[in-house]
Amino acid sequence: MDFDVIVIGSGFGGAITGCRLAQKGQKVLILERGKEWDKGSYPRAPEDEWIWSQTSPEHHHGWVDLRVFKGMSVIQGAGVGGGSLIYANISRVPPEIVFQKGWPPEITLKSMAKYYAAVGEMLCVRPIPQHQLNPRIKLMQDAANKIGDGNRFQQVDLAVHFNDDPEFKVDFSQEPDIRNSKPGVNKHGAQQGTCAHLGECDIGCRVYAKNTLDKNYLPEAVKAGARIWPLHLVTNIVPIDGGYRVEHDQLTSGQRISGTTTAKRVVVAAGSIGSTELLLRCRDKGSLSMLSPFLGKNWSSNGDFLTPAFHLLRRLWPDRGPTIGSAISYLDGSDDGLVYWIEDGGIPNLMNKFFQGLTTQIAAAPDGPLAQEFSPHSLLQHLTSFAAHLDGFEHIMPWFAQGVDAGNGALSLKNGALNLDWNISDSLPVFEAIAKKHKQLAESTGGIPMPLPGWTLGKELITPHALGGCNMGTSIEDGVVDHAGRVFGYDNLYVADGAIVPRALGVNPSRTIGALAERIADLIQ
Repeated sequence: MDFDVIVIGSGFGGAITGCRLAQKGQKVLILERGKEWDKGSYPRAPEDEWIWSQTSPEHHHGWVDLRVFKGMSVIQGAGVGGGSLIYANISRVPPEIVFQKGWPPEITLKSMAKYYAAVGEMLCVRPIPQHQLNPRIKLMQDAANKIGDGNRFQQVDLAVHFNDDPEFKVDFSQEPDIRNSKPGVNKHGAQQGTCAHLGECDIGCRVYAKNTLDKNYLPEAVKAGARIWPLHLVTNIVPIDGGYRVEHDQLTSGQRISGTTTAKRVVVAAGSIGSTELLLRCRDKGSLSMLSPFLGKNWSSNGDFLTPAFHLLRRLWPDRGPTIGSAISYLDGSDDGLVYWIEDGGIPNLMNKFFQGLTTQIAAAPDGPLAQEFSPHSLLQHLTSFAAHLDGFEHIMPWFAQGVDAGNGALSLKNGALNLDWNISDSLPVFEAIAKKHKQLAESTGGIPMPLPGWTLGKELITPHALGGCNMGTSIEDGVVDHAGRVFGYDNLYVADGAIVPRALGVNPSRTIGALAERIADLIQ
C-alpha cells in the first residue's frame, strides 16, 4: 500500500483524524479537493476565485461551494482547512437535550466530554475580551433584557487569537486597521496575528487571527509525517486486497489528471454534502455496492435562519469585529419544547463582491456550468440584491440562529447530479419560532425586521451547517456508520465529519464534528 491511511477532506473531520492517526505513527495522506489559501490569495475582487463548481472544478476551484437545491441551499468551504475557512469561529458544546435520542447508545454528552475538551484546547477557544465587545453584542444584551430574558444572554467561545492588552481599544466607527494586529508564531509553529476586528472571518482573515485548521491540527499532522495534496478531487473508492484504491483527479491548468493511490484504511471526511455524494456515486458505480440503504437519509440544515433588521438609531457595523460573538439561548426547550439559540450576525464588507463575481460569471456564460448550477434558484437573486446595498450598512443587524429541525431531508443522485429532497413542513415550528423571536428582539430595541424575500415568498433557506447523510446508527438498517465511524459492511472504511451527525444540534456544529473525529481517531488501533 502507498499509505496506511488516506483521509478524504481536510475540514474538522479530516484534519483531526489525519493529525491524530499520524501522531500514532500511521503513514497518512490527506486529499483535499480545494487549493491551499493564504492572505495573498484570498478572493477580494469580483473577478477573483470565489466559486467552486462541482461540474467543472478544473476551471472553478474557488473559496466556496454553493449547492442550490429546491427550497434549500448549502454553502461549504473549499480549500485546505475545509469548513474552518468559512465558519464564524463558534465553538460550542451542544446541550444535553440533543443527545437524549437519535444517537447510538455509546454517544452521550458525558462520553464525549474529553473529546470536546481536546478540540477546545487545540483551537484555543475563548470569548471576545470585554474591552473589545462590538455594538451588536451590546444590542443583543439590551434586547434580551428588554424582553425579560437577560439571563439567557451569553458570550460564546470563539476560535480566535485576541490581544488581551487592556490598552488595546477598538473604535468601531473607524475602518479596521490591520496594523492593530500583533503578529507572531503560535504553539503549532504557524504564523498568526491578534484579531484586528476586520470582519472578514468568513472570507479569509488577513491577519491570521482566526484559528483555522491550517493553523493547528494540519501543521501538527505534517510534523508527524502526514502529507497533504491540495486540488485532488476523489472520484471513487474501490476495495482491493489488503485495503482500498482511491481514484482521484488532480485539478491543474484547467485539466483533470486522473490518478490512484492505495491505503489499508480510508477515512471519508468531505463534509455532509461531499461525503454523502461520494459514497452515493461509489454505490451506483458498484465499487461500494453493500453500503447501507440508509445512505443519504435524515439530512439536516441544523435550523440555520437569518433575519436582517434596520436599527436606525444605532450604529452596529455588521462588517466589523468577529462575525458572531454572543447568543440568547433557548436550548433548554422552554419555548414549547423547541430547541434553538439566537446569535448576533455579521456581514463581511466584501460579501457583495462574492455575489457580483458570481453573477458576472453567469452573465458571461449563460449556458455554462455555473449558470446551470446556480441560476434556477431565486435565493441567489435575493442575496445578490441584499448584498448590493451593503455600502453604509452600519445600521443593519443580521439576527442569526440555529435550531433543531426535523432532520428529514434526503440526498440522492438524480440524472447524475446530487439532489436534495427537502420538505420544510415538519421543521416549520422551529423556523417560525426563530422568526418570531427575531422580530420580538429587533422591535424591542427599535429595529425594523426585514425578512429575506426568499423566506417570505417561498420558504427558501440557506445553511452553512449541513449535517447527516451518512448517519451514525446501531446497524445497517438505521445508519451508514456505527458509533466509531466505521462503515457498515466494509472493514477499515470510515466516515468522520458532519455527515455522521444523526440529528440537528441546535448550535454551531464544528465543536461536535471535531469531537467525534477525535473519538474516531482515538478508537482506531
